Amino acid sequence: MIKPKLVVMGMSFGGVSSLTTFLPLLKTNFPYPIVIAMHRHKNSTNAFFDLLDKKLSIPLKVAEDKMELENGTIYFSPSNYHLLIETNGALALNFDPPLNHSRPSIDVLFESASEIFGKYLIGILLTGANDDGANGCKKIKQAGGIVIAENPKTAKMAIMPESAIKACKVDKILDLRDIVIYLNTFKENNETI
Repeated sequence: MIKPKLVVMGMSFGGVSSLTTFLPLLKTNFPYPIVIAMHRHKNSTNAFFDLLDKKLSIPLKVAEDKMELENGTIYFSPSNYHLLIETNGALALNFDPPLNHSRPSIDVLFESASEIFGKYLIGILLTGANDDGANGCKKIKQAGGIVIAENPKTAKMAIMPESAIKACKVDKILDLRDIVIYLNTFKENNETI
């Protein structure tokens, strides 16, 4: 059985600005779910998501435990919880200790998604101030998925995308707007996923 396709994204420092630029440019009929782990303070509210949702042409949801993935929908990790993909493709939240000083951890999301979606997964690592996500990118590549790193030269903070580039052979290194163009034209690229 061919599983549905999935895009996972991770970011830290500079992520709010990047997502405000990136997500509104996604096409209205974007065909895949997008699951995002973004480092935030453990007491953060969802006010940013409410503001962002008004700028988007596709639905945005804060992930809940056992929530089913829907195509063309963006899911964000809630503050202070790890976000994972379960074997049935549903979302799961857990309160395990922080990884890489972070909860949610990008590695936790990427690694769990790679186990379920394998070659049907695109992982994207954007701006950030630590190496969370690098091991997850490596796992996505080992499972046959595609990894895209934001261009460290144009990222708000280069450490996170640089760590992915060092950890594995990423498929693409792109500026933020070029990542959106890549996703919006993915079907036309005739790439294997």
